[in-house]
Amino acid sequence: MRRELKGRHIAVIFISGFSIVMAVNFYMAALATQGFGGVVVENSYVASQKFNGWLEKAREQDELGWTAEVSRSPDGKLQVAVTDAPVDLQVSVQLRRPLGRPEAMDLVLRSLEGSAFTSDEPIPSGRWIARVSMRSANDRWTRESRLE
Repeated sequence: MRRELKGRHIAVIFISGFSIVMAVNFYMAALATQGFGGVVVENSYVASQKFNGWLEKAREQDELGWTAEVSRSPDGKLQVAVTDAPVDLQVSVQLRRPLGRPEAMDLVLRSLEGSAFTSDEPIPSGRWIARVSMRSANDRWTRESRLE
């Protein structure tokens, strides 16, 4: 037996469909606003004027030939393995969360044997962006890497 499709059925289908779409949109908008921790740059025009200078600094850092591999040890401490860097190197790390509530930590690492560095305390679990800064005499080197 076939039922007759009436105007009120069409209205219910129409309103239900748009209600679902609107609910999903509001939910996604709420997630988007809660997941962004702030601005990337305060003034994009000023940042664009400094961009070529930033590229030149990056080229100078590349010429040093230093590299750093960031990892988490089994006990949760941050470790940085450095290659092709001088012996008197000082290493510091700024950690920040890539998503969610803004959270940041500054770490000064202590040297282990060879060219390895570690934090004194374990870092909280989760995803981090690690900004590794190394310096020796007048040379400076900075890079960012993801830490899972």
